[in-house]
Amino acid sequence: MHLSRALMLACSLGLASTGGFANELPPIKPVAHVDLPRFMGRWYVIATIPTRFEKDASNAIETYKLQPDGNVYTAFRFRNGSVDGPLKAIHSTGFVKADSGNAVWGVQVFWPIKAQYIVAYLKEDYSQTIVARDARDYTWVMARTPSIPQADYDQLLARVKALGYPVSKIRKVPQAWPETIQ
Repeated sequence: MHLSRALMLACSLGLASTGGFANELPPIKPVAHVDLPRFMGRWYVIATIPTRFEKDASNAIETYKLQPDGNVYTAFRFRNGSVDGPLKAIHSTGFVKADSGNAVWGVQVFWPIKAQYIVAYLKEDYSQTIVARDARDYTWVMARTPSIPQADYDQLLARVKALGYPVSKIRKVPQAWPETIQ
């Protein structure tokens, strides 16, 4: 990824809100606690209100790796335009906010901007999650598998709506993987 794209992504994530809509809503309540080692690993992006850089993403995967200093190395990979499109990658660092139960991070793609990252929902078995922002500009619905049952998808979208997001902006991310990768 070129430096200019990284800077634009960081700026788009770091800038405050989508206008008055977000300011009328209360802050998003994070989950009480995230067991960081258990949260690490591969998450498939099932649906999103995307940043401009991932608006045409397919086969999107977010991978987390806990670092010795307690920060989280993040690799976001996707195919651009279609499941056969060019592979793109964005690398960042998640800085876990103290006293947040590990559920609130500042994600830095490019210094000095840290974008808000809130684990707003986490299924008890760590198989599904919703990452949100108080600005209600972006959200990510993720799972440990590239597809989930329709009933689960519907419940997750209902949760996104309850957080104050306009679900009409949700984009289901195409996931088409060979069985050996799943």
